[in-house]
Amino acid sequence: MKYLYVKQIVEDFDRWYKIFASHTEAQEKVGLCDMELMRDAFNPNIVTCIFRVTDIEKARAFTGAPEAKNAQKESGMLEEPVMRFMEVI
Repeated sequence: MKYLYVKQIVEDFDRWYKIFASHTEAQEKVGLCDMELMRDAFNPNIVTCIFRVTDIEKARAFTGAPEAKNAQKESGMLEEPVMRFMEVI
């Protein structure tokens, strides 16, 4: 089973979440599902998402698309997210 791990530092969680939640349908279309969304216990503007990936090639294309970069800027992301595609061993 494959997963996508994403750690983001955002300016304002509520602003970020509004943009993030508006992309749920697009995420599902590219095989990103069963997400876990977590916030840092000491800094609520550090957000980690873990998605189960059903189509890794579509998911990779989605995360690298110009639209993803635009959404990152719009949502108030302070730096490039840490993204890793991972497998259970």
